[in-house]
Amino acid sequence: MNGSETDPGIIHRAVKDIFAKIQMISDREFLIRVSYMEIYNEEINDLFAVENQKLQIHESLERGIFVAGLREEIVSNAEQVLKLIDSGEVNRHFGETNMNVRSSRSHTIFRMVIESKAKDTDSFSDHLSTDAIRVAVLNLVDLAGSERIAKTGAGGVRLKEGKHINKSLMVLGNVINKLSDGAKQRGHIPYRDSKLTRILQPALGGNAKTSIICTLAPEEVHIEETKGTLQFASRAKRITNCVQVNEILTDAALLKRQKLEIEELRKKLQGSHAEVLEQVILKLRNDLLKYELEREKLHMELEEERKSHRERDQCIQEQQMKIVDLSNPLNSSDFDPNSGQGQDSERQSLKEECNDSNIICHGDAFRTPCFKAAPKAFVVKRSDYPMLPDYSPLPDTFSNVADEDTWLKMNKGYIADLDSLQLTPARKVQSFPSSDATPTYSSKNHKQEVQHLKRQLLIATEERNELERKHAEEILLNHQLMDEISKIQQEAKLIQEIPKRLGESVECCKDIYEDVLSIIQVKSTLNICIIKLYMMFAFQRTFTFILS
Repeated sequence: MNGSETDPGIIHRAVKDIFAKIQMISDREFLIRVSYMEIYNEEINDLFAVENQKLQIHESLERGIFVAGLREEIVSNAEQVLKLIDSGEVNRHFGETNMNVRSSRSHTIFRMVIESKAKDTDSFSDHLSTDAIRVAVLNLVDLAGSERIAKTGAGGVRLKEGKHINKSLMVLGNVINKLSDGAKQRGHIPYRDSKLTRILQPALGGNAKTSIICTLAPEEVHIEETKGTLQFASRAKRITNCVQVNEILTDAALLKRQKLEIEELRKKLQGSHAEVLEQVILKLRNDLLKYELEREKLHMELEEERKSHRERDQCIQEQQMKIVDLSNPLNSSDFDPNSGQGQDSERQSLKEECNDSNIICHGDAFRTPCFKAAPKAFVVKRSDYPMLPDYSPLPDTFSNVADEDTWLKMNKGYIADLDSLQLTPARKVQSFPSSDATPTYSSKNHKQEVQHLKRQLLIATEERNELERKHAEEILLNHQLMDEISKIQQEAKLIQEIPKRLGESVECCKDIYEDVLSIIQVKSTLNICIIKLYMMFAFQRTFTFILS
């Protein structure tokens, strides 16, 4: 921190920079006070005054946290500060350990308090301060390094000193950990666990800019200490402080500021400010009209979207009706779109013939002996090979396929003497044209119709899903538009209230102006009375002196 004459340390460089900056500022007056303290075995000692030992920490509303009884020296140049630092270093505690020949056994805090105010050219500047006083505090802290007993070989007094050093450093690390957490997670911050953290409380977590310099040893044997130091620095980087200018306002400075504000308000109320208010009101009215037009536009878009929603709903209902019709193709009157009404009449006649045959069978007019139900394998075999007559078990009494189909439909799946019926896959029966005009119905056409209807059903289902998806999107868009309209309405209401609030602000400013004028008049009257009393008192003393 102190360095040497050829290589000055941080304290020397900081002091010289501060006074160089002060020389560059000519419009302000400065007052600089310095103090130097050490924390040895958790006791605060004054390095400028040896008799000031074991000082206590106090806190007040005016001064904040301070060390009672600590000596402060008023300085005017850098050389004076450096001489005081050298005199304080003589009173500091040092010791010898296995690690260092001259090891610091305490923490030191060098503090500079810088006060400044604007230069006043008024004739009464010697008696009355008319500007706020700015206060800044610079803390330069030299921390003793953490120690391990196994490495330092400390014992007795040195061991006690090392314990106190490590304790204060541990508390400082805990404070840094708490401050690096979020505001909601940090909880209680243990500033009072150590005198070092208690003194530095305004600098660590208050209205201050803090810089921390961490030093490391390059030897591999100190790798654990190096790791801990880097972790401490990483946590310290996450601390955020809100820095503001510290000002002390006297009554006179506050009165001066109020006068300046009154003058500004008076200028604003006269002439040009009224024009500015009119321009602001005109702009707000234009914004209000713009919002109303935007709202009407959104309302029209919303009506169009609702109309499109209704059309889509109607289309979805029509598609659903089509899907219901397509799901029952066999019950529909238009079963095959490619076939005409002739085929419908043929199919109807075929049903009537089947019904007549059933009636005859029930009346015992036509009965096949030894009726047996056809096995399921037989029916499946017929359905697996509908277009191959050589794989069909046809009776020999029938000469064409059409008669066979008619016979099967009439007998409802029953055949005569199933035991004697044989499957003849190698036999191929050729169908001859019949003299009857019996209509033939192809199973292949039936399958094609079913496949065609299935495709139509699938397409209709996809269209329905697409329409439902679009319907959901339109509903979501409708909700979003309604939210936007409500927000615009709220903004329009706020804009309508702005001229009223501006009028109230102007009235309030006028009231404040009148109050301040009355206060100024009262104070001026009091000052005149005081001056008169002072003159009367002086005249009386002069008259008494003359008489004596």
